[in-house]
Order: sequence, then C-alpha cells, then structure tokens
Amino acid sequence: MATREKTGGLIRIRRSRTRRILPAEVRVGDLMSAAAELFIAKGIEATTVNDIVERAGVGKGTFYHYFETKEDVIVALRERFSRDFTDQVAQAVASCPADDHRARFAAWLRGTVQAYIANYKLHDVVFHEFRPGNRNVKDKEIVLAQLGELLAAGAAAGAWKLSDTRAAAIVIFDGMHGMVDDAIAGEPRDAEQICRRLSELFGRMLLI
Repeated sequence: MATREKTGGLIRIRRSRTRRILPAEVRVGDLMSAAAELFIAKGIEATTVNDIVERAGVGKGTFYHYFETKEDVIVALRERFSRDFTDQVAQAVASCPADDHRARFAAWLRGTVQAYIANYKLHDVVFHEFRPGNRNVKDKEIVLAQLGELLAAGAAAGAWKLSDTRAAAIVIFDGMHGMVDDAIAGEPRDAEQICRRLSELFGRMLLI
C-alpha cells in the first residue's frame, strides 16, 4: 500500500510494508522441515540454529519461541516421523476387512517396510545420529502399540496363537527394522521381496 505526502512542495510516496504473519503450526512446520533437510545434507552436528532459521526464512527469535535447543527440534522430528509413519500404516491396514486379521497383518508389514524405505534418510539422522538417554522412547512405543493392538485382535479371533503380544510386537518390529536396514545398506531395496521373507518368518512365529 502506498501513501502520498507533500513536504516542502515535493510529493513523496511512502510505501508501507505489510508483514506476513503465518499460523504457529506453519512456522513450526517450516522450521522442522528446514532442519530435516539440513540434517540430511550436513548432519546434525554441522547444522546450526542459524542455518535452520535461514533455510526456513524466519528470525532467530521465532526459533527460540518454539524450541529451546536444536535437540528439541530433533525430538519433534522423531515424534512427527513416528506419527506420520503410523498414520500411513494405519491407512494400509484400514483398507482390509476388519475380520481378516491375516490380511491386516500383511498390510501392516507392507506399509511399514514401504514407509521405512521411503524415508530412511531422515530416519537414520534423527534416530541413529541422535540418541536420547531414555531407552523407553515415546516414538517406538507408538509403533509398538499399533502393532500390539493388531496382534491382540488377531489372537482373540483365533487367527494366530500368541501368549505375549508385546513380546511378539517387539520381535516383529525389530526384525522388520533389521531386515530393511540390511536392504538399505545393499541394493536393491525391493519392498515386496523383503515383505515375502518377513511374512514367511513371522508366519512361523505366529503359527499362522
């Protein structure tokens, strides 16, 4: 917007600046996305808060309004990764009939493998480079709870035999994790082949 002012016989045009105010969730999302890109490209240690705010296009004060330290951003990224991960897997499971527990387990397995392979670079940075002191981290619990509910429902319906659904969930999740890590370290990263191998192994464990 421009205004006209007359000073000493001269007409000056003053342009006012309209500040763009973004919603809090957008600013936080921009900061987290900028941090994720930098962590993948440079690593956590080499990335500074200045790098993050510059990439996000915000001031340093905005960063410290939402996060106290760079480590807080990493924790937030881990939580967002786990939430997006479980949401994607939940959609795959929901596409199967509620009473077809074997199909739902297969969908869970395929969904987790595909989601992991698609986002392994960010996963490796925020989960492998940064290790919090608390071993019972919330992000893994979210995934284990989702799988535990699926296994418990199948056991109750007689789709498989399980005496300890949490133990089974831990073995299945960590087994999937290890197989995908092994595939990522080599080539090719064939999600379907990984799922077939895991389905055979887990099928024996569940006595399907």
